[in-house]
Amino acid sequence: MNLSNCPQCGKVYVKNSYNMCPNCLREIEDQYRKCVDHLRKNRSCTLHELSEETGVPVRMIIRFIREGRIAAKDAPNVLTPCESCGEPIKEGTLCANCRSQLAKDFSHAQEDAKRREERQNALEFGSTYMKDRDKFDKR
Repeated sequence: MNLSNCPQCGKVYVKNSYNMCPNCLREIEDQYRKCVDHLRKNRSCTLHELSEETGVPVRMIIRFIREGRIAAKDAPNVLTPCESCGEPIKEGTLCANCRSQLAKDFSHAQEDAKRREERQNALEFGSTYMKDRDKFDKR
């Protein structure tokens, strides 16, 4: 039997695909149901209002949203923080500014890698050229 400690409560449980004990899994599902039921009745609530009115921690609600269990269309006013700058966003993990900055940084990194490779190739070509020239001069 494969046993493990639950990362939530620390109790020993038989390993499963959820990597947590059945009690903690049930508790998380109950929190999810509270959020979904509340959003059905009050779609216009914000993230913090949802947390206060259901008793579910904000980070757990954010987890449900990031996992795709709570969709933006079901909760139009529930904005999550950008993982980089903390700016409120409707969906995804990064705001538009951070996504564009990440794309620029990635593009610059690719250009730098290309320049390094070209420089290395030029050095290797020059080295080979000098060796061949030395051989020719010795004749």
